[in-house]
This record gives sequence, structure tokens and C-alpha cells, in this order.
Amino acid sequence: MSGAASLGLRTGSCGSLPAAGAGAGAAVPVGRKARGWGLRAGAGGGDKERLQLLHRALRLVGRRGAGLLLLLAVASAALFCSLFAVVKDDNTSSIIIASNYEVTNAIQNSVYPSTTRPLMMSNDHNKFEHPNRLHLSPGNFTNHPCEGFAVPPILFDKKRTGPRPCPVCYVSVDQAFALMPLQASPSPVLENLDYALEDSVTANFSNPGSAFGGHLSLEQRNKSFDITNSMTVHCGFVRGKKPGQGTGFDISDDDLLEMEQCRELVVASAIFGNYDMIQHPRNVSELSKANACFYMFVDEETMAYVKNSSSLYKDNKVGLWRLVVVRNLPYEDPRRTGKIPKLLLHRLFPNVRFSVWIDAKLQLVVDPYLLLERFLWRKNSSFAISRHYRRFDVYEEAEANKAAGKYDNASIDEQIDFYRNEGLTHYSPAKLPITSDVPEGCVIIREHVPISNLFTCLWFNEVERFTARDQISFSTVRDKIRAKVGWMPQMFLDCERRNFVVQAYHRELLEQMIASGRNTPPIAVEPSRKIRPGSSRRAPPSKKPVVRRKKEKKSSSRRRVAKPVTWAMDAV
Repeated sequence: MSGAASLGLRTGSCGSLPAAGAGAGAAVPVGRKARGWGLRAGAGGGDKERLQLLHRALRLVGRRGAGLLLLLAVASAALFCSLFAVVKDDNTSSIIIASNYEVTNAIQNSVYPSTTRPLMMSNDHNKFEHPNRLHLSPGNFTNHPCEGFAVPPILFDKKRTGPRPCPVCYVSVDQAFALMPLQASPSPVLENLDYALEDSVTANFSNPGSAFGGHLSLEQRNKSFDITNSMTVHCGFVRGKKPGQGTGFDISDDDLLEMEQCRELVVASAIFGNYDMIQHPRNVSELSKANACFYMFVDEETMAYVKNSSSLYKDNKVGLWRLVVVRNLPYEDPRRTGKIPKLLLHRLFPNVRFSVWIDAKLQLVVDPYLLLERFLWRKNSSFAISRHYRRFDVYEEAEANKAAGKYDNASIDEQIDFYRNEGLTHYSPAKLPITSDVPEGCVIIREHVPISNLFTCLWFNEVERFTARDQISFSTVRDKIRAKVGWMPQMFLDCERRNFVVQAYHRELLEQMIASGRNTPPIAVEPSRKIRPGSSRRAPPSKKPVVRRKKEKKSSSRRRVAKPVTWAMDAV
């Protein structure tokens, strides 16, 4: 058998050229059928000439090269057929699947403006229009990609006893944009909310609070919890033309004009007293950069520090943050001043629909629109806040604040006694579906609708009247509103909060650690490993990690099975 004939039989056995040998006078194995996608020798002269040319080419390339050529040809043919089938299917169906989530093709082709925020009010005041954006309705999808997702139990670990993040299921940014509700969330009973204005507020020392809040009397405070269809309540900024102009907490006209242009989502934070370092958000999509606003409120002291220390500062911006300098602060305590943007964002941004508040010590590491979809839209909620990671009871929270010296103990006792006389009880499972009385208030995710705006106004009034520890007053305001209209904030797990924010040190503490050389363990350990063992002065530090590793190995051998830790009230 010649080399050519042998080559013909080899390719025939692989299914590429089953009949080529027949055309050349070679034998074809009996019982082997020619496959439909192989070459077939025809009776015509043209086919015979083409086979001869192919035979010569194969002889020139060699057996190994020919096999590779034929393999590539078969793969190309298969790929072409599969692509043809996909294109054919796309012509008959307008649905594509992204992570088991059915999304119309038009979403992928929709145009998102890069320089404008296209939020407009329609004739229906509860309906919002977004040009060039396609919205999903329940008919557009069947199964949510996170349907059936459950937070796995936390494994007990003696080495890591503190609170930790847990997995959170998010959709894609495109899906989150498409799932934004067209209608505003319902506001039970309350439809119109106005705010008290007083041209001249005289100091009334018989009533707690400040001129900024209007020295709210006890009678006015109690009346504000009688929720009706239309209400006017105290909500800070009682003086001046509008919030930020002659009200205390004053903002320049240029900044106020820019803030009014923010239409859809604002991500906000604040630093007063130069207390924190600016934390830059990460993993923010281009869609969010085009449609969301990022505002950081600072006082003059903080602004001066940022200008002198940050190389990223340019035109009142540091990274994504636009810095707004606040003057004529109404409080001496920076912690109380920080409650103004934290709880009254709806007054500072009158045209915004959603807001995400993040304490300055936290770094946002998840796209803000994913937070809206996960904690508001998916839950049909207009207000979301995390529970405290350890405490559920207000009385325990008050004692913890006193023990940590976070506020004057007499003031905390006065506030707790007042709430006790109003009927505040210890937390217990009898309060379900309420899962906690104590929030971790460093993150607030909300929609600006009348009922959620009322909640934060009345919450702020409690901070004005009593201590600035807003965790203590949260449950009292919530329970009073819930008793009237059945509405309450949604509370999610603290480990879920730790999934999308990373906590940093306060500026002063961080600078002290750097100055004293107290660094994190990886930084401290790495240099000691590079020290040569010949130095007697540095021998002791190099031995400590060795001893520590032996102990850890010994203890881990005893703990063979990790015990799951169940979250209190998590199954509810």
C-alpha cells in the first residue's frame, strides 16, 4: 500500500474523507458509511480533478499536517452550523437568558445617557419616566436569579470571633437599572408632607432642642405622630428661605444649584471636625457614575485638610465625591451635626428619588443600584437599615453606650426613662415580625416617599430632643408610626451590610497607629521574615511567629468539626 493510499484510509477511518480512496482506486472498508458532513466523490470529471488536487496537497503537507488541517476544517464547519442555528433561534425569540434571568434583548441595546440624569415626572405624580430606558414588568421574567438563595450558616471559628460578612446575591447592574419601579412606593395614609417654617425662632429653654429644629415642644412632638392624609411637621431648617440658605447648615448657592440637578439617586456621606479619612467607593459601574450623584458634606476644617493632603482634589471633587462645604453649623458636637445629612437628605435633595447614606468611616464596595434592587425593590420596601450585629434590645444598647462612654450617662438615663414611661419594653420574640429594636445606623437605603420622609423627620426630632445616639430612639419612632399606619422599615442582617461596605479606622486613630508603628499583622510579620538570623537584637521577634503557629496548629487539630452559629430571628 502506498503512502497516499494509507493516508486515504486513515482519513476515512476518522470520517473526513471516507470516499476519497474509492475515487483513487483504493479499497473502502466494508460496513463504514460515509458521513453527511464528509467530502463525497462524484461521477463528474470536475470532482475527480478536485480530489486529485486535494490528494497532491495532502502529500505535500504530510500526514500530521493533513490531520490537523482536516481537524480544523471539521471544527470550522461545526462552529458555522451552531452559529447558524443560534441566529435562526434568535429570529423566533426576543428573550435571552442572563444568569437564569430572562431579560429582553432590548435592554442590552437600550441607550443610557452619559451626561444627563433622565428622571422626569409624568402627569401622574407617583409615576416616573426614564427616556431611553426599558423597564421590566412581571411578565418579562419568570425566575429571579436569586430566588431560593439563603444566607449559609456562619461557621464558628475561635480565631475569628468578631462579626464577619456573609454572601449576598445581587443581580447585574443592567438588570438592576431595568428593574427600577416606574411607580413610587405606596405611602400609607400620608400623601402630602410639608415642613414647618418660622421666620424668627426665639430660644425657648423650657423646650429641648435648638433653633435649627425649632425648639419643638412636647405637645408638638406628640402631635407629629398622629398621622393624617396631609401633615406639616418640624424637620430642621425652620428658618431661612430653603434648606441651606440662612437656616444654619448653610451651603453656597452654586452647590445648592448642583444638588437640585440630582434627580435619581444620591450617595451621601459627611465628615465634620476632620474626624475621618475620605473613603473612595469601588466597583461603581459607568451607568451609576452617569446616573447617580456622590456628595460628601464637610466643614471648613475638613475641607482645609483635604486640600492640603489629597492629591486627588480638583474643583471641589475628590474621586467620585463632590465636596460641599457647610458653614454656620447649628451644633458644636460634630456627631449631632452629622445627623442632619444622614436623616434629612430628602430636604437637601428635593428632586432625588432614592438615597444611600454611608458613614464616613465606611467604604462602599458594591454598585449603589445593586443595593437599591437588593434591599428595596426586591423586598417592596421604601426604607432599609441593618440590625445591630449583637444587640437587639434598646435597654442593652443604652447600657453599652454608657459603658463605652459614648455619651453623657445622665442624658442617656433621662432618655431611657422617658421612653419607659411611654411604654418601651425589652425586645423579645413576642415583637415579631419585628426582628430587632436596635439598628446599625451607619448605612441607610431609602426611597424618598412621604412616609419614609416623615419617619426620618421624626427620628431627627428625637435626636434633637435627647441624645445624638440615634440607635436609642429608632424603635420608639418606628413603633409609633407602625401603630398608626402599619408601616415600618425593613431590617436586614448586619453580615449583609458588611458585604457591601468595608470599615476603616477614624483618621486620628489611624494616624496614631502609623506614628507608633502599630500596623496590621501582614505588615508587621513580613519584615521580620526578611531579617537575617545572625542579628541577636532581632532574634526574639523572629521566634514569636514560630511559637504562635505551633499553638494555632495544635488548637486547630482539636477542633475538627466547625459548629454552625444560628442567627437570632434570621429565619423569620
